[in-house]
Amino acid sequence: MTISKPAGRLRPSSSSESVLSQSSANSNDIAVGEPPHRTDTCNVVIFGESGAGKSSLVNLIAGKDVAATSSDTAGCTTGTSVHEILIRNETLKVKLFDTAGLDEDPQGAVPDKEARRILKKLVHALMEQGDIHLIIYCVRSERVIRTLRRNYEFIHSQVKRKVPIVLVVTSLESYKQDMEEWWRLNENTISELGMTFAGHACVTTGMITQSNVTERGRKQSYDAVCQLIEQCRSNESVYYTGPSQGTTYNIPSKLAASSNRHTNIVLFGQAGAGKSSLVNLMAGENVARTSSDMRSCTLHWQKYPIEFDGKSYNVFDTVGLEEPQLGIPQYLDAIENAYRLIQDLERQGGIDLLLFCMRAGRVTSTVQNNYRLFHEFLCDMKVPVVVVITYLENEVGEMDDWWKRNKYAFDGREIYVAGHACITAIRGNYPDRYEQSRTTICKLVAADGQREAWKGGDNTFVSFMRKLTGLLAGKEKSRMRKNMVSCLIKRCGLSSDVAKQLADRIKNGMVGRAT
Repeated sequence: MTISKPAGRLRPSSSSESVLSQSSANSNDIAVGEPPHRTDTCNVVIFGESGAGKSSLVNLIAGKDVAATSSDTAGCTTGTSVHEILIRNETLKVKLFDTAGLDEDPQGAVPDKEARRILKKLVHALMEQGDIHLIIYCVRSERVIRTLRRNYEFIHSQVKRKVPIVLVVTSLESYKQDMEEWWRLNENTISELGMTFAGHACVTTGMITQSNVTERGRKQSYDAVCQLIEQCRSNESVYYTGPSQGTTYNIPSKLAASSNRHTNIVLFGQAGAGKSSLVNLMAGENVARTSSDMRSCTLHWQKYPIEFDGKSYNVFDTVGLEEPQLGIPQYLDAIENAYRLIQDLERQGGIDLLLFCMRAGRVTSTVQNNYRLFHEFLCDMKVPVVVVITYLENEVGEMDDWWKRNKYAFDGREIYVAGHACITAIRGNYPDRYEQSRTTICKLVAADGQREAWKGGDNTFVSFMRKLTGLLAGKEKSRMRKNMVSCLIKRCGLSSDVAKQLADRIKNGMVGRAT
């Protein structure tokens, strides 16, 4: 669907940036003041996790850059910014409240607890004045659906079905023909998780100069979002909402395949980081299926035998954590899959390298816990880990500039790596950068020299389970201890005697740590 109408034009407002700069300088709160009561004005609150593309969505609606955006690790919206915009040939005035990103850690630009307090105060103030017409929940397309529920439930509890909530899904540039396909893939899962929206839009907010972004896609996206706003404004009833070359730096452990075995590489990271595309980049062909269907299972893996530069590798493409803490289902998934992964790796000679795949953006608690899950918990910090930063096809200058700007954020999270690569795994409109990225990643994993592969031994699984328990939400820990034997028998296929012995060792280890 295309439109002939121009994008919205920013209308200067003395009550937007000036008011916010005064209030956010002290507490990040917004001074709502006396909102206009014009019948043609629609007040829209945009919220979502840090890095979801909220500010880019504002710029899409405005038709120009009125909100700062960034792919760096630090959040770029540190308070609540207000933008008054005229859309649809200047027939409808929209006031957009661009809020600070949720789910930041305590060291983030706006810690999660503070961001939620600010959002809650804003929504309540607007509701009391009767001047909130729509809430847009902005999410990135690669996020696992179940991780969206926490923020949905938070905003739902604040508006109590008095304000419509709509979902806007961003970063759908790869859906060149039909961005709506994302919704068809994930609609059932969203419904099963109890999330109900008054409407949705599947969009791209990237600039036309960026890879895979077309003028047609931008127009479709603008039209879809404007329709959501218009529908809520015209309906008076209450809604029921439910690297450049040479970035193989500082690798002390030389990793080369020996003549009689493959080099085993465990590739990990969150869903949507581009792990499967990275496998295809290394292989030089499409051997791994890529998908935006957001179902996942912690520590599930798929093995891909690949070759490059005359050497053979086994790449274990795994699924990491999607939330900072684990619930019981995710904990059980991790135990079962870790047990089988450890067995398979030991049969094939151990682990040579951990390849940490991360999409350019925020270094969150979940990113940190994924690093710990594999490097510390699974491999006892005895396997070198390198980080690959993806989705840098649109980086201005050299792709490795991203690392130079953001390395400090990894150090602050105690994420220490033996090397890094800044790449794109999408050929798109940048074939030169794609080929450059393949050269870089191949150098990273095939550095000269030899290293004896690490084998976990008998205690690896026990140690893993002890450490993993630390990621359980507090109330889940006592429940898990009671069900541990059953889990080991049913999920890992162990005999009753062996399961009881392992459970005793795990429990004793947890007690020892607590005392």
